[in-house]
Amino acid sequence: MNVAVLGFGVVGSGVCEVLTKNEEQVEKRAGTALNLKYILDVREFPESPFAAHFVKDFAHIESDPSVAIVVETMGGVDAAYEFTKRALTAGKSVVTSNKELIAAHGCELMRLAQEHGASYLFEASVGGGIPIIRPMSQCLAANEITEICGILNGTTNFMLTRMIRNGLTFQQALSEAQAKGYAERAPAADVEGHDSCRKICILASLAYGWRIDPSSVPTEGILDVSLADIGYADSYECKIKLLGRAVRMGDGKICVYVAPHFVKRSDPLAGVEDVFNSITVSGDAVGDVMFYGRGAGKLPTASAVVADMIDIARGSTQFKQVLWTEAEEEMAISPALLSSAFYVRMKCSPDWAKSRFPGASMLARPGAPTDEVGFVTPVMFEGELREILKDETVYHVLRVL
Repeated sequence: MNVAVLGFGVVGSGVCEVLTKNEEQVEKRAGTALNLKYILDVREFPESPFAAHFVKDFAHIESDPSVAIVVETMGGVDAAYEFTKRALTAGKSVVTSNKELIAAHGCELMRLAQEHGASYLFEASVGGGIPIIRPMSQCLAANEITEICGILNGTTNFMLTRMIRNGLTFQQALSEAQAKGYAERAPAADVEGHDSCRKICILASLAYGWRIDPSSVPTEGILDVSLADIGYADSYECKIKLLGRAVRMGDGKICVYVAPHFVKRSDPLAGVEDVFNSITVSGDAVGDVMFYGRGAGKLPTASAVVADMIDIARGSTQFKQVLWTEAEEEMAISPALLSSAFYVRMKCSPDWAKSRFPGASMLARPGAPTDEVGFVTPVMFEGELREILKDETVYHVLRVL
């Protein structure tokens, strides 16, 4: 079964490596050889062991009837979207790790695959090497999913770990992440929460059957997390983690958002450090199940891509093709409708905080200014909190998980 890989970056080169390095194992599992025939890239790679496979025009792949599987690892939306549509229309199955494309156009592309007798699989799009799409669509299929909550971005988790463990500032942690290759030179997708947003939207769409549009999801990254916040969290026996959450509400609507949270040290998510990711899925029958591992990286992500290719080769995707549809009304609702305790850091006196928030837990940190107070409120709604704080000098507010 001939394969074409679009893009020879980190993931694309990893797919080529896994296909050749584990050739015998892949053939045994797939029931047929998966032969790398083309690699599409505008760049030159004369020293690559795969140099003979490179082409620069997608038409070579599109018009070759022997190509059964196209692996899209280009990233972005524009060219990846065009080539994916053309491949599916030609009856070729597509495997991708492109979360941005799936979050934006997944409905259309899955429908196009179905219409042309092809498959569109994306196990690697959310957890990299962590199996999550297949377990949710198969192993947890008998459950009504009540909540999905997870650390979905390794870059920000690494940065927060360094800030917590070593007292690095945000900028110092970012510089180290960039030096280690964990963060891009333009890190906005990670530190502003957009990457986590796309991933939680894919998981929520899968769990509830309706497309969740990333543009409708409130998203806050870690730009405003300071060492002061980390100090107050420590005094409350918490760590700060960037979480993507999708919570099924009583009316069937889905509360979806991305934000940093106070997470109790006793919660398994608090122990997930460095570049590791973790996703907790709560079902009405199974309870809580947790998926943990490296959420990105060349070979972990490539392994998930190749696993999807094996499924296609085995002809087993008729049981594993996942679908969601466009909703007639917006299914995602504001987290303002989700009550919780809140951490607040602000300019005030302890007496003021206690009088406005009866039962609040007062926090402490070394070196805090005399007019700064940190505290955790009782459980309340965000609107109630904002009303009380509307005329005050507030430095930061975070939910407590």
